[in-house]
Amino acid sequence: MVVSRRWERLGSRRPFLSLPLWLQSRMLRQVLREGLRTSFYKLGHFVANHPVFFLSAPMLVSILLGASFSRYRVEENVEYLLAPKHSLAKIEGNLVDSLFPVNRSKHTLYSDLQTPGRYGRVIVTSGRGNILDQHHVDLILELHSAVTQIQVHMLGFNYTFAHLCMLDDNSSCIVDDVLHVLEELRVARAHNRSSPPLRYPITTLQDGREAYIGHQLGGVQSGGQKSVHSARALQLTYHLQAVTPLNDVVATRWEAEFCRALEHYRESHPEVTLYPFTSSSPQHDFQKTTKVSECPLLVSLCLCVSLAVLCCSMRDCVRTKPWLGLLALVSVGLATLTSAGIVNLAGGRYNSTFLGIPFIMLGHGLLGTFEMLSSWRRTREDQHVKERVAAVFSDCMLPFTASTTMYLVTFGIGASPFTNIEAVRLFCRNTCISVLFNYLYVLTFYGSNLVFAGYLENNYQHSLFCRKVPKPDLLLQKPAWYRFLMYTQFNEEASELGDLRAYESHLLVTFMRHYYCQWITNTYVKPFVVLFYLVYVSFALMGYLQVNEGSDLSNVVATETGTIAYARAQQRYFSSYSPVIGFYIYESVEYWNASVQEDVLEYTKGFERISWFESYLGYLRSVNVSTSLPRRNFTERLRSGFLKRPQFLHFSDDIIFGRQPDGEVDVVASRIFLVAKTTENKREEMHVLLDTLRKLSLTSRIKFIIFNPSFVYMDRYASSVGAPLKNSCVAALFLLFFSAFLVADSLVNVWLTVTSASVEFGVIGFMTLWQVELDCVSVLCLIHGVNYAMDTCGPLLSTFALGRECTRTRWVQLALERHGVPVLQSCLCYGAALLPLATVPSNLTATLFRCLFLTTVITLFHCLAILPVLLTFLPPSKKKRKEKKGPEARDEIECMEMVDSTRVVDQITTV
Repeated sequence: MVVSRRWERLGSRRPFLSLPLWLQSRMLRQVLREGLRTSFYKLGHFVANHPVFFLSAPMLVSILLGASFSRYRVEENVEYLLAPKHSLAKIEGNLVDSLFPVNRSKHTLYSDLQTPGRYGRVIVTSGRGNILDQHHVDLILELHSAVTQIQVHMLGFNYTFAHLCMLDDNSSCIVDDVLHVLEELRVARAHNRSSPPLRYPITTLQDGREAYIGHQLGGVQSGGQKSVHSARALQLTYHLQAVTPLNDVVATRWEAEFCRALEHYRESHPEVTLYPFTSSSPQHDFQKTTKVSECPLLVSLCLCVSLAVLCCSMRDCVRTKPWLGLLALVSVGLATLTSAGIVNLAGGRYNSTFLGIPFIMLGHGLLGTFEMLSSWRRTREDQHVKERVAAVFSDCMLPFTASTTMYLVTFGIGASPFTNIEAVRLFCRNTCISVLFNYLYVLTFYGSNLVFAGYLENNYQHSLFCRKVPKPDLLLQKPAWYRFLMYTQFNEEASELGDLRAYESHLLVTFMRHYYCQWITNTYVKPFVVLFYLVYVSFALMGYLQVNEGSDLSNVVATETGTIAYARAQQRYFSSYSPVIGFYIYESVEYWNASVQEDVLEYTKGFERISWFESYLGYLRSVNVSTSLPRRNFTERLRSGFLKRPQFLHFSDDIIFGRQPDGEVDVVASRIFLVAKTTENKREEMHVLLDTLRKLSLTSRIKFIIFNPSFVYMDRYASSVGAPLKNSCVAALFLLFFSAFLVADSLVNVWLTVTSASVEFGVIGFMTLWQVELDCVSVLCLIHGVNYAMDTCGPLLSTFALGRECTRTRWVQLALERHGVPVLQSCLCYGAALLPLATVPSNLTATLFRCLFLTTVITLFHCLAILPVLLTFLPPSKKKRKEKKGPEARDEIECMEMVDSTRVVDQITTV
């Protein structure tokens, strides 16, 4: 209504139609801005008239919703959270599973941390010794025997590995091929025979079968012809069946018993080192971050409370506001409790990434509350409390609402179904809920507390003890300690208007107004600030060019856990070869054709291969038969000759036969296992290899796909992780563009865009130099960084753009005096709250701390140093004074308009 009346008043004037378009848009922005400020002014009056309701209602809602924590549940499926939901690898996995069930072939389709199903795995190392000597071979076989004898008592039955293991065609438990090698070595030594030759990574067993042992022997020193001279590590894997729910429960308990058995074995045999790992290890270690973070989070809360109270305190016992510093954190806490209760009632599940949500709310809420306190200091003390609160709402709620809207838009885009990683989507959804309630609670709960604090101040009551402060003549009769506690300045003693500014005794206000503002705008300081910014950009660019994506599960688990120890042992001893890649030919091809044979051999060249196709061609050559046989002869020899040999019998699982329309039997699908030679950059090389083979499959006349369970995490991970950040940045740009008519000057949005881009660029660069990879956690922090930069720098830029008549330098100083103190207060409290996170032994919290701390420091640097310097010589410009009469009086009037901008219109007119 207010906006419409103002617009009608302006539109009724005929000269308005002849104004230039830019002037009309400027007037429209002013009308909308003043209309919104008037609305918030009335809202402040309403809150001030009903402070008890707005104090008690949020607390009651929080208590009621907080009771829903009895339904607290945890999400344990790490693949569901961290693997891209929509990827080509999942489609390929479904196709592969329909041809060659992954559950039956997972013992051959090896992957490191992403093996499907239930299993137990252990890496055995010998320090400096040889794991293949007689003593260590006996120990490993003894360990294997102990593992197979593990019992799980359930429903009156004792389950062992024999009841849970995967079975081969002979109904025997499938175990690693390296165990057969160790048995052969022990038998040979027992009978004083020479040991059978052991090659690496593909060896030939006693029954003539070729077996890949590259992921079972590690730290290998090879001799001539790929023979193994010694090895420092050995890995054993025990795959379990989990077909039915009962099997899954028993297998889960067997995994727990497996870890206990290995712990007992390690205590009794200290000469070997064991690194156990099970399918449940990533889930347990992922959630362990929450447990190890409890004490540091309490320390973080104490530090933040202490600094918030100190930042709101001053020498004057009436005007000091320590309770408001504490209540600012209470507002954030109540909003967190309310949003968590809503998520619980909606059936949401908790995961460790949610640890970052309270810190995002803290950064947003603290700045809003400190801005309200800063605005309260600029109001006149001779006004009624309701008028002062209304003026605070009119001054602060518009930028706080705009920043909250920006949070909701950017994180709302991340919460959309287009986000491909579930952990990111859930985090963004819950952050939107939390930020919304944080805004509402600052508006209501904190606003009502500001009303009560205002009444204490107007009545000259002590802000801590609520005791009436005596008049100066009565105070002089009291003891020294009493006078110290009850010190204040009465307005009745003020002879001039300047004496009413008792808030200037605040330490940070004094520092900002009388020291820092003059120093940062000094002509001799500006070149050094610009030079420092160029150094900042150069280092950020150096880090930006080295950004790596982090699809490794170890990036999100606690550090002092079995998963990290196992991953490090894997990287140290088993990084020479890639996971086993399944090469699946899913259509019938002319295997008997010489050109097709050449294509298949060409595609698999350069890999270590477990290939039925190559073995079959070698078999044909060994019996002096041409490899270019007719289709019928080729297939018949394959079925009745090759696959009947004991050494080739295991290849039956790699071939699917089918009857063609003409009645002939043919190979309709087959698979070959490939292993690539890798270096320490195993993950990056796997990405390149995956892309290369994918492109080859599109152009090849042989229709094939490649698959490994780890591809589900790797495929499209970079695009899936980066998409929410890109979408949020685009949404922020669109919002800034379409909200240009709401700000004082359209250049404010341009400056906000440039500042946010500079902050994001620096955070990405410096977090890379700080060894932080681009994963789901760091991307969420970067989305927060966009909002935090705009939230912090927006009020300062708006105040500068609104200023008229004074010089650039003077308005930069005035903007810093008004907004520099709340920015400094919020950053100090926020940084102190983040510091204890650095001590948490978890990779997830380490990423959170580094990204959020960098965001805070870089944003503070931009807001208090870069922007004040750049605004002194870059647009928006300031109009010069046309009248030179009475410059002193004119300066005084303009400064009074700025300082007391929260007064009502009548008071400004009087001045």
